[in-house]
Amino acid sequence: MSERSAAGGEVIPLDLTRRRPRRAPGSSRSAPAGGAATGRPRCGAVTADGRACRNYSGPSGRCAVHAAATSAGDQQRRIAEAARPDLPPLKEWEDAVAGVLSFLRRRLTGAYPVDLYGFDRELTEQVIAPLARPLYQRYWRVRTVGVEHIPDDGGVLLVANHSGTLPFDAVMTKLAVYDEHPQRRHLRELAADLALRTPVIGPLSRKTGNALAHDDDAIRLLSAGEAVGVWPEGYKGLGKHYRDRYKLQRFGRGGFVEVALRTGAPIVPVAIVGAEEIYPIVANVRPLARLLGLPYFPMTWQFPLLGPAGLLPLPSKWVIEFGEPISTASYPPDAADDPMTVLELSDRVRDTIQQMLYRTLLGRRSVFF
Repeated sequence: MSERSAAGGEVIPLDLTRRRPRRAPGSSRSAPAGGAATGRPRCGAVTADGRACRNYSGPSGRCAVHAAATSAGDQQRRIAEAARPDLPPLKEWEDAVAGVLSFLRRRLTGAYPVDLYGFDRELTEQVIAPLARPLYQRYWRVRTVGVEHIPDDGGVLLVANHSGTLPFDAVMTKLAVYDEHPQRRHLRELAADLALRTPVIGPLSRKTGNALAHDDDAIRLLSAGEAVGVWPEGYKGLGKHYRDRYKLQRFGRGGFVEVALRTGAPIVPVAIVGAEEIYPIVANVRPLARLLGLPYFPMTWQFPLLGPAGLLPLPSKWVIEFGEPISTASYPPDAADDPMTVLELSDRVRDTIQQMLYRTLLGRRSVFF
């Protein structure tokens, strides 16, 4: 046959003498492993049926399918690790258990110190304060202002407004001074005789540092360098009607001023906003109060209408402001015996607290938020 056909097309000659090289015995028909025939590496993953993946790999060393699966698995693992709580080391658990056992041993054997007034520092710091802290931090969300006005050491008299039907304001003020002050000072509060005589509450008050609201006890505490808290309104402030909220009642005869003058301790005015709304008093059942020997028997928005549930205080938002100290060092030694000086200083402290209350109320957006 001629090399060109009649139609003028080119004919490719067949060389029947060329043969494909014979494969060596046992060799495979597939290309060499790793994609050597093409120069591109293969995916190193294994498929569901246990065979090697034949797809070409990307920059990650996996094909697009297995790279996506690996990324999703890593993400799920990271989420699980983030959700897993960070458990303390075993040594910390052992120390905590040992501390609890040691505390219980001291409680059972009575080998713990108390001062002249029955103040149990260990019980207050390790039991009472942790129990009250959820109320302080989460329920009433207390915000403190001016805690730096409390001296780091030495005697100081804190004078605050009183409200709330039950003296939760005293408990929160005590915790505020301990938790927020850089020196973690304990506030030694002066309590009424009725509170100290009440079963359970009285002994517990003594153990948390409260003392009888008497001049001699207050003078001894201030002279010993303690921070002392006093609520001059007394039961008149605790049991006042809700319509009189944040209106300070009479401060008595100014006994706290005499104590401050005799010891030379500065007076720190304290304004507490939020306690008035936890038990809003709408009536005082005086006959029942006299029958039970109480200073007042309140009827609130919650009690007795809601029964036992009415004993739960409302979750108002609190602000405790500590004002600038009022110095008593410049007064003469006999100033405590001058009724005019005592009355003048008492009115000054009262007016200061009232103005602090008004200022905080003007800046408050809501009772509960």
